[in-house]
Amino acid sequence: MTAPAPPPAITLIGAPTDVGGGARGASMGPEALRVAGLVEALRALGADVQDAGNLAGPPNPGLPPVQGFRHLAEVTAWNQAVHQAVQASLQDGRLPLLLGGDHSLAIGSISAVARHCRARGQPLRVLWFDAHADFNTAALTPSGNLHGMPVASLFGDGPPALVGLGGFSAAQPALRAHELRQIGIRSVDAGEKRLVHEAGIEVFDMRAIDELGMRAVMARCLAGLDAGSHLHVSLDVDFLDPDIAPGVATTVRGGPSYREAQLCMEMVADTGRLGSLDIVELNPACDSHNRTAELAVDLVESLFGKSTLMRQRGRG
Repeated sequence: MTAPAPPPAITLIGAPTDVGGGARGASMGPEALRVAGLVEALRALGADVQDAGNLAGPPNPGLPPVQGFRHLAEVTAWNQAVHQAVQASLQDGRLPLLLGGDHSLAIGSISAVARHCRARGQPLRVLWFDAHADFNTAALTPSGNLHGMPVASLFGDGPPALVGLGGFSAAQPALRAHELRQIGIRSVDAGEKRLVHEAGIEVFDMRAIDELGMRAVMARCLAGLDAGSHLHVSLDVDFLDPDIAPGVATTVRGGPSYREAQLCMEMVADTGRLGSLDIVELNPACDSHNRTAELAVDLVESLFGKSTLMRQRGRG
């Protein structure tokens, strides 16, 4: 492996909303990450960091689902704002770092990244670190919570207002199966599992991680990246085992350990191809003394080149 590229110019984009989730609290995630020292940590690594502050959007109305979707208008408004902010950052040659907020926001960020890559003929690879596959649809989930539907929407199976962000459509969706790898999955509904298999998504669930080891899983997820590829990381904090990261509303036992998570981030950094990043579903209301936000900052440091590696890179 070559040494990771120097930290790029980074734009922090806060999206303080929990409108796509079933529990309140993820709206406080962006400030928790700032309080945990995210800006200072990135600058200590030599990064040029601009904190663009928080986007504005509608409040959480706390209403039941309508025609299978909960808060669709509000989720759409937030995703339109995220899409525009991420697109602007990419056009300025900066790396957008989205501070969520719930995971429905990835529809806006990833559609903007996909739009950027398609316009340039640039290969895209998305690594989706999550306990959940997020491929639910209105027909599958009675809750209608859109934070369980972002992957389906990005694949063209969702409400037209979200599928169509960035000029995409059900026929020509933002994401295609060869562009996505899911890692750490361990909670999938039966109907959702069928849709994931039909879509042809490459999924590395926790059994695969147990059997193969995290290093082999990440090597497979990163295989085929060339020097021109754009790598997007969408990190749902519930990817982590709740023993080390309790600050999420959707905890699922049996997730990756601290060292496994660090290895994931360090191997991404080794590629030198990280071009955009989401950190989502951090819920300070469920946390203890901001420890999950501090862990998230620790992982982001590793994504941008901080390493525990003592040997010289590229040697045995």
